[in-house]
Amino acid sequence: MPKNQQVLLDNRPEGEATTGNFKLVDAETPALADGQVLVRHHYMSLDPYMRGRMNESKSYAQPQPLGQVMQGGTVGEIVESRHPRYAVGDKVVGFGGWQNYSVVDANVPGSLRKVDTTHVPLSHYLGAVGMPGVTAWYGLVKIIAPKAGDTLVVSAASGAVGSAFGALAKARGCRVVGIAGGPDKCAYVQDELGFDECIDYKVHGDVKSLSAALKAACPDGIDGYFENVGGMVLDAVLLRTNAFARIALCGMIAGYDGAPLPLTNPSVLLINRIKLEGFIVSEHMEVWPEALAELGGLVASGKLRPRESVAEGLAAAPQAFLGLLKGKNFGKQLVKLI
Repeated sequence: MPKNQQVLLDNRPEGEATTGNFKLVDAETPALADGQVLVRHHYMSLDPYMRGRMNESKSYAQPQPLGQVMQGGTVGEIVESRHPRYAVGDKVVGFGGWQNYSVVDANVPGSLRKVDTTHVPLSHYLGAVGMPGVTAWYGLVKIIAPKAGDTLVVSAASGAVGSAFGALAKARGCRVVGIAGGPDKCAYVQDELGFDECIDYKVHGDVKSLSAALKAACPDGIDGYFENVGGMVLDAVLLRTNAFARIALCGMIAGYDGAPLPLTNPSVLLINRIKLEGFIVSEHMEVWPEALAELGGLVASGKLRPRESVAEGLAAAPQAFLGLLKGKNFGKQLVKLI
């Protein structure tokens, strides 16, 4: 069996996460038992939710155990199989974590899924046609439930979730406004993803300024909002919402280092009778087939052109992850392992 490299969570962050929280180790790969397969990972996913799991505090998911491989999504290829449904060479998506190889019990439901790379590149199954894309689909379709002509806003618009949200919303006849950081990201959101407008939050120093920009971009108000960030961005959006607006609350990356994120004008929630619903997409596996089918079609047809930031090699994962938390990535953040 091949030698394996792994990144472990060595200690928990105190405030801001650092590379010192992680440890790169060499490990043996155990021999396969019946029903198991060996996966050689080609790419692994880095996602903001991983920061919350590094803490020991209560959250929607169990904390990442200390001294164990950092958990996360992976795509790769079967290189050895003792399971009748999987053959050497099959391309698969799974949850192999921050390591080069994983031994997977393929009898466990949801542990692996074969994917077709004929029209969709393998890496996109960790982004637009994977968990981030389904996250966008669920928030849009099941929570915001837009009508044609609605004005929708999404924060972190150039990222894996935001870009998929824009394509899905445009396909439903909505006006879509993104919020992103920097002129390059905003140009990509408008010119390549086809958003109607994109606001660069970095040029707005306070809620009043960002809210004014939203008013100009959304002259008919905001009917639906997909939230990835929290903090000042959420405050500014709330001031521009219409009555009976819907907010899908997916992430609060502005507070992942433990800083409180108080709302400036919570009364708007009542005044506008806003529906605000937080969700975790792994709790809604029943929608994944429908969502993945639509997302795969959008990518294959060129209506969704996802951008990727790719770090090279497992050792680069911690630094790339910290950069993701600071918004240094452009699109879906991946680590290439082969």
